[in-house]
Amino acid sequence: MTLSATVPSVPAQAKRRRVFPTLDSKGVFLIGLMLAASGFVSPPVALVGGIAFGLVVEHPMKAESSALSKLLLQASVVALGFGLNLQQVVHAGRSGFLYTAISITSAMVLGTLLGKMLHVGGKASYLITAGTAICGGSAIAAVSPILSASEEEISVSMGTVFFLNSVALLLFPPIGHLLHLSQNQFGLWAALAIHDTSSVVGASAAYGAQALAIGTTVKLARALWIVPVSLLTAVFMARMAARSGGTCEKSRVKIPWFIAMFCAASALSTYLPRFHAGYEGLSHLGKLGLTATLFLIGTGLSKKTLKQVGVRPLVQGVSLWIVVATASLAAIYFHVIGI
Repeated sequence: MTLSATVPSVPAQAKRRRVFPTLDSKGVFLIGLMLAASGFVSPPVALVGGIAFGLVVEHPMKAESSALSKLLLQASVVALGFGLNLQQVVHAGRSGFLYTAISITSAMVLGTLLGKMLHVGGKASYLITAGTAICGGSAIAAVSPILSASEEEISVSMGTVFFLNSVALLLFPPIGHLLHLSQNQFGLWAALAIHDTSSVVGASAAYGAQALAIGTTVKLARALWIVPVSLLTAVFMARMAARSGGTCEKSRVKIPWFIAMFCAASALSTYLPRFHAGYEGLSHLGKLGLTATLFLIGTGLSKKTLKQVGVRPLVQGVSLWIVVATASLAAIYFHVIGI
């Protein structure tokens, strides 16, 4: 027996590995995040890339990604405020208040009825309804501790709303162009029919600058409804607990303070125009941050999340969303409502 026969022939393979090192999932994730933040890809492409990563690879930094996406979203929205005129913000917010109130009330009633018809669990059904009516994951995060919802119920509602956010971000701009919606019309439709702020801003930004201004402003006004809905939910839960002889855990209602900072940024750009170049730079950073946020959100959609959602909660969420999106689009297209 020769010596060469007893030694494994692996040096050549080892050399190839050293010359062409393979990237692990963490490396791929970080490269995708940097690419999304570079400005070389559009928001929809960043979202699709994130979804592809989440479905194919087990997320190596799931907790860190989730925390970063929330912080980056808020910072990006504030930065986008530097590119908007405060008078436009006030006008859009005031005009969209009534439409938002009607949309939220109708969605909450219809969502509750659909949940009962489909026999979706009470808390999960309410979370899906609140997420669809107000602002997706933010509303679910605010209401779930008040309901003492379980992790499974939160995951189901988050997964449902997130799936629909992804679909809306990809479908809304083509539909808007097909129907020849104006910038104002599309911005209002996106704000009333898409769940999360990030997806509203992403879809509006893909449609145009004026659509972005309208969509962002009306959506942030809609997000303020988290506070009264959370307070009403807390009162309802307290009464239910009192009737059953139990106690209701009091949870602090989270107020979206970044909305006030968004308005402050818009005020600075309006009344201190001497720093216009700096404001443009900050607004551009906000758009880049938003694109990176969409990639992070996309990576959160996994096969496990889709399995947890199940059929009935998904049917409830899809049905409610189709009704809200279609009704609001019809009202805008036929000039029943508008800004």
